Amino acid sequence: MRRIGVLLVALLIAAPGLALAQIESREGIALQNQLLQLRQELDTLRRAGAGAASSALPAPQQAAAPRPATGASGDLVQSLLERVQRMEEEVRAVRGAAEQSEFRERQLRERVQKLEGDLDFRLQQLETQRQGAAPAQPARPAATNAAGQPAAAGPRTPQRAIADGQAALGRRDFAAAEAAAREVIASREAAQQVHAQMLLGDALIGRRDFAGAAVAYDDARRRNPQGSRAAEASVGVANAFIGLNNNRDACSVLNELRSARPDLAGPQAERAADARRRAQCR
Repeated sequence: MRRIGVLLVALLIAAPGLALAQIESREGIALQNQLLQLRQELDTLRRAGAGAASSALPAPQQAAAPRPATGASGDLVQSLLERVQRMEEEVRAVRGAAEQSEFRERQLRERVQKLEGDLDFRLQQLETQRQGAAPAQPARPAATNAAGQPAAAGPRTPQRAIADGQAALGRRDFAAAEAAAREVIASREAAQQVHAQMLLGDALIGRRDFAGAAVAYDDARRRNPQGSRAAEASVGVANAFIGLNNNRDACSVLNELRSARPDLAGPQAERAADARRRAQCR
């Protein structure tokens, strides 16, 4: 009966794991059915053990020397214990897969939102250019080149847009900084894409759009994982997660950064350490 008690404890441990997982998949239903079958077999074993104990004690003096369950009952107990252990492992595996799927789904949803924002911004630019809706500006003296001839006026370059966006960040004009970043992203100039994504992340952090900022920083990190701004982008992702009250994922990103860049020093190391403190990472 002691082994039966051990089995009861094991079942009680396995049952909360199933409840916490809250899995509606085919695997979860199968595990619940197995647990129900184990409980039924346990009841049968307990009744059989009680009957065997009463029949094995015809005289009072035999009560002082109970014998452990042997034969078919012992084999059944061992089989049930092994099945409980297998079920616990399956529950952990299914729950881990469910958490990974949830994280990937959240990342995909944030990327879709970012793409929608980029598309809307681009369409607004095209509509403005088509309608010629720009307000009239006061007449200014025409710029001249070295030969004294009027210089051709053109759109600002991506480098200039990045510089203007950084200046807008300095005066906390986050809307202007975001517009400059999206302008460069829409230009698709490869050399400026990482800087544009970082600028966009900084602007969205300033506007407290933490979900969008996490996607922007992550895009910058993925574009050049070994680049000079990769560590800065990782800290940005962690800060965005902290803003979303998602300290677990923030610490995961910071732990990956620590493993990949153990030599990190200077201001970037200080920012990473500050993020670890705020996320209460171990």
